[in-house]
Amino acid sequence: MTGAPEGPPGPARPDGEGAGHGRHETPEEQADRRWGELMQEIRVAQTGVQILFGFLLTVAFTPRFTELTDTDRTIYVVTVSLSAAAIGAMIGPVSFHRMIAGRRLKPRAVTWASRLILIGLLLLLATLTAALLLVLRVATRAAYVPWLVGGLFLWYLLCWFVLPLWVRHRHTADRR
Repeated sequence: MTGAPEGPPGPARPDGEGAGHGRHETPEEQADRRWGELMQEIRVAQTGVQILFGFLLTVAFTPRFTELTDTDRTIYVVTVSLSAAAIGAMIGPVSFHRMIAGRRLKPRAVTWASRLILIGLLLLLATLTAALLLVLRVATRAAYVPWLVGGLFLWYLLCWFVLPLWVRHRHTADRR
Protein backbone atom coordinates (compact mmCIF):
# COMPACT_ATOMS: atom_id res chain seq x y z
CA MET A 1 0.00 0.00 0.00
CA THR A 2 1.31 3.40 -0.91
CA GLY A 3 -0.54 5.26 1.81
CA ALA A 4 -2.91 6.79 -0.74
CA PRO A 5 -6.10 7.98 0.94
CA GLU A 6 -9.21 5.91 0.47
CA GLY A 7 -12.31 7.73 -0.65
CA PRO A 8 -15.62 7.23 -2.33
CA PRO A 9 -15.48 4.95 -5.34
CA GLY A 10 -14.96 6.64 -8.67
CA PRO A 11 -15.51 5.25 -12.12
CA ALA A 12 -14.45 1.64 -12.57
CA ARG A 13 -11.50 0.94 -14.80
CA PRO A 14 -11.29 -2.04 -17.13
CA ASP A 15 -8.26 -3.53 -15.38
CA GLY A 16 -10.09 -3.64 -12.04
CA GLU A 17 -7.63 -1.25 -10.42
CA GLY A 18 -7.82 2.34 -9.28
CA ALA A 19 -10.63 4.61 -8.22
CA GLY A 20 -13.36 2.04 -8.83
CA HIS A 21 -12.11 0.30 -5.71
CA GLY A 22 -11.80 3.39 -3.54
CA ARG A 23 -8.16 4.11 -4.36
CA HIS A 24 -7.04 7.49 -5.51
CA GLU A 25 -3.59 6.80 -6.89
CA THR A 26 -1.56 8.46 -9.55
CA PRO A 27 -0.43 6.11 -12.32
CA GLU A 28 3.03 6.12 -10.74
CA GLU A 29 1.69 5.23 -7.29
CA GLN A 30 -0.39 2.47 -8.79
CA ALA A 31 2.62 1.09 -10.68
CA ASP A 32 4.71 1.20 -7.49
CA ARG A 33 2.01 -0.64 -5.52
CA ARG A 34 1.47 -3.25 -8.21
CA TRP A 35 5.23 -3.75 -8.57
CA GLY A 36 5.56 -4.38 -4.83
CA GLU A 37 2.69 -6.87 -4.95
CA LEU A 38 4.33 -8.69 -7.87
CA MET A 39 7.64 -8.92 -6.03
CA GLN A 40 5.91 -10.49 -3.01
CA GLU A 41 4.22 -13.03 -5.28
CA ILE A 42 7.50 -13.84 -7.02
CA ARG A 43 9.24 -14.48 -3.70
CA VAL A 44 6.84 -17.30 -2.87
CA ALA A 45 6.95 -19.08 -6.22
CA GLN A 46 10.60 -18.39 -6.96
CA THR A 47 11.84 -19.91 -3.72
CA GLY A 48 9.91 -23.11 -4.32
CA VAL A 49 11.04 -23.56 -7.90
CA GLN A 50 14.68 -22.85 -7.00
CA ILE A 51 14.65 -25.44 -4.21
CA LEU A 52 13.04 -27.97 -6.55
CA PHE A 53 15.63 -27.19 -9.24
CA GLY A 54 18.49 -27.65 -6.78
CA PHE A 55 17.10 -30.99 -5.70
CA LEU A 56 16.64 -32.09 -9.31
CA LEU A 57 20.24 -31.23 -10.15
CA THR A 58 21.53 -33.54 -7.41
CA VAL A 59 19.49 -36.52 -8.64
CA ALA A 60 21.78 -37.18 -11.60
CA PHE A 61 24.70 -37.68 -9.21
CA THR A 62 23.05 -40.35 -7.07
CA PRO A 63 23.93 -44.03 -7.51
CA ARG A 64 20.33 -44.94 -8.30
CA PHE A 65 20.21 -42.59 -11.31
CA THR A 66 22.00 -45.20 -13.44
CA GLU A 67 19.15 -47.63 -12.72
CA LEU A 68 16.49 -45.36 -14.27
CA THR A 69 14.76 -46.57 -17.41
CA ASP A 70 15.08 -44.57 -20.61
CA THR A 71 11.55 -43.25 -20.05
CA ASP A 72 12.40 -42.10 -16.52
CA ARG A 73 15.58 -40.41 -17.74
CA THR A 74 13.57 -38.60 -20.41
CA ILE A 75 11.07 -37.46 -17.78
CA TYR A 76 14.02 -36.29 -15.68
CA VAL A 77 15.54 -34.24 -18.52
CA VAL A 78 12.16 -32.67 -19.30
CA THR A 79 11.60 -31.90 -15.61
CA VAL A 80 15.00 -30.23 -15.17
CA SER A 81 14.47 -28.23 -18.37
CA LEU A 82 11.01 -27.08 -17.30
CA SER A 83 12.35 -26.09 -13.90
CA ALA A 84 15.18 -24.08 -15.47
CA ALA A 85 12.68 -22.34 -17.78
CA ALA A 86 10.41 -21.55 -14.80
CA ILE A 87 13.34 -19.99 -12.96
CA GLY A 88 14.12 -17.88 -16.02
CA ALA A 89 10.57 -16.57 -16.18
CA MET A 90 10.43 -15.93 -12.42
CA ILE A 91 13.74 -14.06 -12.32
CA GLY A 92 12.97 -12.20 -15.55
CA PRO A 93 10.99 -9.40 -13.85
CA VAL A 94 13.94 -8.55 -11.62
CA SER A 95 16.27 -8.21 -14.60
CA PHE A 96 13.59 -6.34 -16.55
CA HIS A 97 13.20 -3.83 -13.73
CA ARG A 98 16.95 -3.37 -13.37
CA MET A 99 17.39 -2.70 -17.11
CA ILE A 100 14.68 -0.02 -17.28
CA ALA A 101 15.03 1.53 -13.83
CA GLY A 102 14.89 5.32 -13.87
CA ARG A 103 13.36 5.55 -17.34
CA ARG A 104 9.74 6.11 -16.19
CA LEU A 105 8.61 2.78 -17.62
CA LYS A 106 7.34 1.12 -14.44
CA PRO A 107 3.74 0.69 -15.70
CA ARG A 108 5.14 -1.21 -18.70
CA ALA A 109 7.48 -3.15 -16.42
CA VAL A 110 4.49 -4.19 -14.29
CA THR A 111 2.65 -5.44 -17.39
CA TRP A 112 5.62 -7.43 -18.66
CA ALA A 113 6.50 -8.74 -15.20
CA SER A 114 2.92 -9.96 -14.78
CA ARG A 115 3.19 -11.82 -18.07
CA LEU A 116 6.50 -13.38 -17.11
CA ILE A 117 5.12 -14.48 -13.75
CA LEU A 118 2.11 -16.10 -15.43
CA ILE A 119 4.44 -17.94 -17.82
CA GLY A 120 6.58 -18.93 -14.83
CA LEU A 121 3.54 -20.30 -13.02
CA LEU A 122 2.56 -22.35 -16.07
CA LEU A 123 6.11 -23.70 -16.29
CA LEU A 124 6.06 -24.42 -12.55
CA LEU A 125 2.81 -26.33 -13.02
CA ALA A 126 4.46 -28.42 -15.73
CA THR A 127 7.60 -28.88 -13.61
CA LEU A 128 5.69 -30.09 -10.55
CA THR A 129 3.62 -32.45 -12.67
CA ALA A 130 6.69 -33.93 -14.35
CA ALA A 131 8.59 -34.17 -11.05
CA LEU A 132 5.67 -35.97 -9.40
CA LEU A 133 5.42 -38.34 -12.34
CA LEU A 134 9.11 -39.17 -12.11
CA VAL A 135 9.26 -39.60 -8.35
CA LEU A 136 6.07 -41.65 -8.10
CA ARG A 137 7.06 -43.85 -11.07
CA VAL A 138 10.45 -44.60 -9.51
CA ALA A 139 9.04 -45.02 -6.00
CA THR A 140 6.10 -47.28 -6.83
CA ARG A 141 6.16 -48.49 -10.46
CA ALA A 142 2.37 -48.61 -9.97
CA ALA A 143 -0.07 -48.38 -12.87
CA TYR A 144 -2.15 -45.76 -11.05
CA VAL A 145 0.67 -43.18 -10.99
CA PRO A 146 -0.36 -41.36 -14.21
CA TRP A 147 -3.92 -41.10 -12.88
CA LEU A 148 -2.75 -39.79 -9.52
CA VAL A 149 -0.46 -37.24 -11.18
CA GLY A 150 -3.27 -36.24 -13.56
CA GLY A 151 -5.54 -35.65 -10.56
CA LEU A 152 -2.91 -33.51 -8.87
CA PHE A 153 -2.39 -31.58 -12.12
CA LEU A 154 -6.13 -30.82 -12.18
CA TRP A 155 -5.96 -29.78 -8.52
CA TYR A 156 -3.16 -27.31 -9.30
CA LEU A 157 -5.14 -25.98 -12.27
CA LEU A 158 -8.18 -25.50 -10.07
CA CYS A 159 -6.29 -23.76 -7.24
CA TRP A 160 -3.96 -21.63 -9.35
CA PHE A 161 -6.06 -20.68 -12.36
CA VAL A 162 -9.69 -21.83 -12.43
CA LEU A 163 -10.74 -20.57 -9.00
CA PRO A 164 -9.10 -17.12 -9.34
CA LEU A 165 -10.52 -16.68 -12.85
CA TRP A 166 -13.96 -17.75 -11.65
CA VAL A 167 -13.84 -15.25 -8.76
CA ARG A 168 -12.63 -12.51 -11.13
CA HIS A 169 -15.42 -13.27 -13.59
CA ARG A 170 -18.04 -13.43 -10.85
CA HIS A 171 -16.82 -10.14 -9.32
CA THR A 172 -16.86 -8.46 -12.73
CA ALA A 173 -20.37 -9.77 -13.41
CA ASP A 174 -21.56 -8.54 -9.97
CA ARG A 175 -20.26 -5.03 -10.66
CA ARG A 176 -22.31 -4.70 -13.87
